[in-house]
Amino acid sequence: MTSPTPPEVEAEAAEFAVDPAFLTGSRPLASLGLCDARLQDDGRWPWIVLIPRRAGHTEIEQLGRDERSLLMDEIVLAGAAVRAMGEALGRPIDKLNVGALGNVTAQLHIHIVGRRRDDVAWPGPVWGVGVARAYEVEAREAAQAAALGVFTG
Repeated sequence: MTSPTPPEVEAEAAEFAVDPAFLTGSRPLASLGLCDARLQDDGRWPWIVLIPRRAGHTEIEQLGRDERSLLMDEIVLAGAAVRAMGEALGRPIDKLNVGALGNVTAQLHIHIVGRRRDDVAWPGPVWGVGVARAYEVEAREAAQAAALGVFTG
């Protein structure tokens, strides 16, 4: 049995909205316990962005202790989803990169990026490398199905 959600948490979640920058560069995947999971629309890397549904939050430290613990669980789950995406796309992941930067889009969000030793940015960061390449429809559908298979267990 789940405990009732405190009114202040319900109010905060009700005020939450995904920053418009994410609406143009990513697609919704799943609603997890704390975060909205979104597929970053850059077919060069299997990439999920987690956005905690907390209005006005810009830093992990603004989350409560239990929320930080849940966030870590969701990061691990998203990592498994990114690995599944890599397998589905025929590009198994060598290394997961996890980052909460927020330098461009301030809204609290965490990137989980699947990396390979042969990717165009290896071993450097993916940010600022070339131009994003949208997924081909079939590849996007395969990536989404693989991620959802992990998220829905």
